[in-house]
Parts: sequence; structure tokens; C-alpha cells
Amino acid sequence: MKKYKSIFVSDLHLGTKYAQADKFLEFLKEYESENLYLVGDIIDGWAIKQKFRWKQSHSDVIQKVLRAARKGTNVFYVTGNHDEFLRSFLPLLLGDNLNVVNDVDYHGIDGKKYFVTHGDIFDSMTITKKWLTIFGDMGYDLLLNLNPVINFVRRRFGIKRYWSLSSQLKDNLRNSLHFIEDYENISTQYAKHTGYDGVICGHIHKADIKMVEGVSYMNSGDWVESCTALVETLEGEWKIIEMN
Repeated sequence: MKKYKSIFVSDLHLGTKYAQADKFLEFLKEYESENLYLVGDIIDGWAIKQKFRWKQSHSDVIQKVLRAARKGTNVFYVTGNHDEFLRSFLPLLLGDNLNVVNDVDYHGIDGKKYFVTHGDIFDSMTITKKWLTIFGDMGYDLLLNLNPVINFVRRRFGIKRYWSLSSQLKDNLRNSLHFIEDYENISTQYAKHTGYDGVICGHIHKADIKMVEGVSYMNSGDWVESCTALVETLEGEWKIIEMN
């Protein structure tokens, strides 16, 4: 088992059929850390309201996280827009090592201070209407439904490598609209003007580590398609781990 100082994961979307809970459980068996940050959209309250899809593996994820907290891992659950139903109860302390918060500061081994947030707070600056965000989620779900069909056809032609139509269209569309660039710029500028050296977030389902005008931008990605985590090693190095 590999050990890190801190692990940051986001966008598991438990309660949806797209959640790759089994893969996340494999990840938790392979990697452990002193601190575990769940950076929003862990439980998908929006989806659960529409149709309840809760597998045993989703419960296993919750039990695994609770067990880690009982054994001494410092767990921080940072709420996102899909699990915003928790925000009315914040801040919430569950046991000695599990904190549920809206956002939290993180002090890296490098001496820098990072603002940890899911990232939906920046939607008001990039997407002005909540209904537009919901409409985008509906379109994303439709594309996710097409992925298994496309990959079945690819396998019939002997192409085994998984390919995601939703991921390709999402990247191309968002890049063409400068969505990701705007999100990175707004989040890092917010961090800079509020006294932070960087921002750690999720929300847009695209893992990355980069500098934006002297400010660190780090995104943990998602566990619907890319299955990525952001980690800080015991030596203070930042990395992205992919389980796909």
C-alpha cells in the first residue's frame, strides 16, 4: 500500500448509475493517507431526488471512509452543488476525525496555503443561471448513456481501449467556449485576492496541476469517467493518479 500526506478526490456522484464506486474502493485499498479530502459531489442529491440508484458498492464507499476516520485518518468532506443538501447543517463534526465543511484551508508541505473548495461558487461568474447548469448535467447524462454503446461497437471491431464520447465533446465544447480557462482564471484570482497561494477544487471533471499567473491551480478530476485523484506525497510533491 502506498502512503501519501494527503489525498483529494471529488465528484464520485454516489447515487447515480455512472458512479465508479468499485474502482474507488480499489483505489482506497491501494493508497492511504494521513488526510483524506472529499472535495464535493460525493453523494449526488440531485440524482437521488429524481431516481434512487444506490448500490451496495456506494454504501461500501461510505463505510470505508468512516472506517478510515475511526482509524485516525483526518477526513474532510467539502460540500458541492450536488450534495448541497448538507450545507444547512454546516459545520458538522462526526466523531474525532470527520469534518463536513463548505470549504477549508490546506497547508502544504511546501509552506503554501491552499483554498479547498468544490468550485461551484465560481459558477456565478462563469455560468449565470442555475438552470443552465442543470441543463448541462442532463446533456452530460445523455452522453454518458451513449458511451457503453460506442465501446461495444469498438470491441466488435477489435478496439479494446475505452473511449469516451462525453469526455471528448465536453473537452472540445468547453475549450471552444473558454469555459475551463475562465474557471481556472476566476478560481485562481479569487484565491490570490483572498490571501491564498493556490486553489484545490473539483466540479468540472477535469484533473489538472498548473500555475495560472503565479497561483497554483489543482483540480482532482472525477470518479464518473476519468477516475483521478490529486495527492501530496510525504516529500511535498503534487501528483495526479489515474485509475483508468
